[in-house]
Amino acid sequence: MVKFSISNARYIYVHDQKYPSEDVDIHHIVSRKSIAKSLFVYTLAFLVLACSIYLYVLEEKSISLVFYSLLFDIFLVKLLLGKPVKKESVVIMPAFGVQLETHYMSGKVIRRFVPIDKILKPVLVECVTAVTCYWTLSLIVRGESEMVLVFMSLRPPVKMLVPVWKALCAATGSKEEACTHAE
Repeated sequence: MVKFSISNARYIYVHDQKYPSEDVDIHHIVSRKSIAKSLFVYTLAFLVLACSIYLYVLEEKSISLVFYSLLFDIFLVKLLLGKPVKKESVVIMPAFGVQLETHYMSGKVIRRFVPIDKILKPVLVECVTAVTCYWTLSLIVRGESEMVLVFMSLRPPVKMLVPVWKALCAATGSKEEACTHAE
């Protein structure tokens, strides 16, 4: 049963309650597919292949040109449409821990489990690079030198991360602090 949902152009957030017991809290971030992008990429690949076949048939160029353009098309489609992650999920079990799941288009699922007693605090972090700025949800884990990313592949907006962060704070017993400044 879906309790809550938020969506935008790239992602859908779903707060799920699968089990009758309210102890298990499930949050999904689902990646949306763009039909326009797929249509553009396949049209571009078809045009490159058609041009190479034209050069082979009418201009009597080498057949290797057709093979190279076919390889280029495969590379182009894989590069532009090769986002293999379908959804990422967070299963919060307050008595046991947090299970982080990544579901791929191929059907493969990678699961990671973090025991609840090892989680010191869930944090929302703003990541700034030279090109972009985005928010990520991380777990500070006892005994780990680096923070554990909750969503490894997808970069949902902060409005989708806040409900997951609040649920993680409630499960771990840490306070929800709006802002922490380092001096």
